[in-house]
Amino acid sequence: MQKTRTVTERVLKRITPKKSERVRVEALSRSLEQKIVLTCQNEGVNAIVRVEGSVAKDTWLRENPDIDIFIRFPTSFPRKSLGEIGLKIARKATETARQVERFAEHPYLEVFMDGYRVDIVPCYDAAPGEWKSATDRTPYHTDYIKKHLNIQLRSEVRLLKRFMQGIDVYGAELKTGGFSGYLCELLIMNFGSFSQVTEAFGAYNRRVVIDLEGFYTNRKNELVLLFPEPLIIIDPVDKGRNVASAVLPQKLYTFIGAAREFLKKPAIEFFYPPKPKVYSAGSLKKWLLRRGSTMIFLEIKQIEAVPDVLWGQLYRSKRSIKKLLEFNDYKVLKDAVWSNEKNLSIFAFELESQKLPNIKKHLGPPLEREAECNKFLAKYIVDPEVICGPYIENGRWIVELPRKNTDAVAFLKEKIVDGGKHLGVAELIALSIRKEFKVSVNFEVVEVYNENEAFAVFLTEFLVGKPFWLKVK
Repeated sequence: MQKTRTVTERVLKRITPKKSERVRVEALSRSLEQKIVLTCQNEGVNAIVRVEGSVAKDTWLRENPDIDIFIRFPTSFPRKSLGEIGLKIARKATETARQVERFAEHPYLEVFMDGYRVDIVPCYDAAPGEWKSATDRTPYHTDYIKKHLNIQLRSEVRLLKRFMQGIDVYGAELKTGGFSGYLCELLIMNFGSFSQVTEAFGAYNRRVVIDLEGFYTNRKNELVLLFPEPLIIIDPVDKGRNVASAVLPQKLYTFIGAAREFLKKPAIEFFYPPKPKVYSAGSLKKWLLRRGSTMIFLEIKQIEAVPDVLWGQLYRSKRSIKKLLEFNDYKVLKDAVWSNEKNLSIFAFELESQKLPNIKKHLGPPLEREAECNKFLAKYIVDPEVICGPYIENGRWIVELPRKNTDAVAFLKEKIVDGGKHLGVAELIALSIRKEFKVSVNFEVVEVYNENEAFAVFLTEFLVGKPFWLKVK
């Protein structure tokens, strides 16, 4: 307990904003708020403009305040125009700053000013339960948290956020699929402290259900039917929403594993991980040879899409390609996808083997299905392609046939040459593949590896597998 307290006190000193930093963030937030108000007036838009998110709730980390300013349009405003007009107002109000268009349910603007990042987000000034867009709830989230979090609990939220950032499970965007800031705040509200959150998740057993407002107090069975996810946090401002629905199971399980390790041996490295080590090209080659498996890399070039759309399509395409390989008997040990979000994305598939035997077993019907057996025999007893059989094994007819493909690389190239959209590859990814793609095997990826440090880090971590926090002493 004393070790944990020592570690968390050190972390709090690093993440709690100083007075001067609060003044700067507050001044920038209010200045931008006023500029957006004036721009709305000039554009003839009657909207409410307000600072939201962690800055408004005082749960921000001094390292990255992430200022959020919301433009709340009247509910009479056309839905199709919300993102377009919101972007127009945001751009005019911040025309001297660096601007990046982002996309969630609708477009919003990311702005970089005075060393800070600001998200300017359109939404509707909707009444509770009458949401017209996903972001309409945010102002109600802000009010709810401000009402329930005292100064001490805000510090606990900061600790939880920093811990989750350290182990890479923080952030609800599609790329990460982790815990949102609002979810962290609700967890602290429910359990009371960072330590109690880690203890609760360290003792995880199949499902976590939190209903702060008691919407389902006498309806537990109904709750489980409504929300099938392993982590259920009912939104206090919307009983029909699970705040944790975007958390990928892998991120939840990573948090559970890291929480257990932290409870055993608390260390500041959980909050501030060591710089990732990267294999040299020579070490990479030795490591790949030592594994004895086959690494296949599919490289594609520029895709015009905002990050959330890009990652959604990358993940969907990865699942489709993996399914294609597995359906054709190639055993996929691990798979992942990396992207610099600009001009290079790489799918990585580790297979048990690149090559398959020339023949495969084809299972026929069990003997109790006589009619099906007769059809099977009628087809294969005279089929010249049959290498062995038909014969009976374990109560069913079997034949051995030649494989149509035996090399994963050749097979993949053949199947995706037209983009692979018919296989489930997402539209933008299929378009990029049709223009240009490259399939590399094992050490053939070394050129990209040497030229791109971020990819080198990704591939090293992919190959090592073990998370850094298992190494903490």
